Amino acid sequence: QVQLVESGGGLVQAGGSLRLSCEASGRTFTNYAMAWFRQAPGKEREFVAVITWRTGSTYYADSVKGRFTISRDNAKNTVFLQMSSLKPEDTAVYYCAGTGGPRGWGLLSSREYDYWGQGTQVTVSS
Repeated sequence: QVQLVESGGGLVQAGGSLRLSCEASGRTFTNYAMAWFRQAPGKEREFVAVITWRTGSTYYADSVKGRFTISRDNAKNTVFLQMSSLKPEDTAVYYCAGTGGPRGWGLLSSREYDYWGQGTQVTVSS
């Protein structure tokens, strides 16, 4: 069983920054990619950013491009999300997700991911 544990959420003023972390632990698995999704109240879960484990390739949702940066520490099985210039519309529960290999849905789809963290709340005040 693989566990993903997020940390780093909190309350921040608009224009501020936060750094989220997600550490994978448990049985060894081949990590293909890890991603961040978010879900605001009353809205569907949406893709934020993804990083492939072997090459470090990244992709971002248009809404966060230029403001958020995803990175990884392979040795620590940890993925990070550095969030800057935060806006009230970034308020959501942020989830990290991991997949051991392609499942055919594409890395922007939540269906691609095998493992999920419990989520961490990010609140941006105006």
